[in-house]
Amino acid sequence: MTDLDMTVPATASRAPADRYARWTGVATGALTACWLSTLGHGDGVLYATPAFGLCAVTGVLTGDTLTAPARGAVRTAGLAPRRVRDYVPPRTTLLLIVLAVALVALLAAAGSVASPDDLGRAGRALTLTCRGMTERHGPWPGFSYGLPMLASLAVATGGCGWSLRRIATRPGDEQSRRDRSLAIVAAWGVVVSTSLLGAAATASGALTDMTCDGTAGTMANALLLPLALVSLVTAPWMLFTICSPRAARRRRTDRGARR
Repeated sequence: MTDLDMTVPATASRAPADRYARWTGVATGALTACWLSTLGHGDGVLYATPAFGLCAVTGVLTGDTLTAPARGAVRTAGLAPRRVRDYVPPRTTLLLIVLAVALVALLAAAGSVASPDDLGRAGRALTLTCRGMTERHGPWPGFSYGLPMLASLAVATGGCGWSLRRIATRPGDEQSRRDRSLAIVAAWGVVVSTSLLGAAATASGALTDMTCDGTAGTMANALLLPLALVSLVTAPWMLFTICSPRAARRRRTDRGARR
């Protein structure tokens, strides 16, 4: 695929349909998360976080689909192939990949030690025994909650990967590709960060309320709390990136400079 530079003043990332689709996705995700969080005596919080992220991803992908690529007279044509990695933000992408790996590792570890809850539902609680007594605490991010989280991560990764490939290969200007790729990465980051926040906070809360966790629980909390804090910062940062595209912020800055 060759690189074509188009002479169009308004890039695809500035289309109103794209902006409204993003906002609709975020609003739908917030409503869905609020509804799910009230289910199951608080257990729904672990379902609410990936649901919110998936709705945000859907809004960004819908906006990208509804926005036609920029059209205009061709000025130059290069022979260098366009690659996805040339348009995604490297440091942000690396951070999100690290958080995604941490999420998968946390859900695998939590699932391996999970036990049934008081109602006999598998993978929803943590049970520990010490000094002749048994403690059980839930919710716990075992496979009952972890599998939906992993499924949402897989769906978001596939959808965002397809969209990034589509953006890199279709006609348009370079800045539009970079802005839209940033929004797609941010949408994937919402799924990663919200899911990790929910899983880490829930696991840390369960361990804090138990006395049989011992040294292993203390060490686990030492890892879970920083992960939760990083996710707590990353999630609103990614949301701001989705709701306020870089191109729109740059345009307002340029208007202010001209005045």
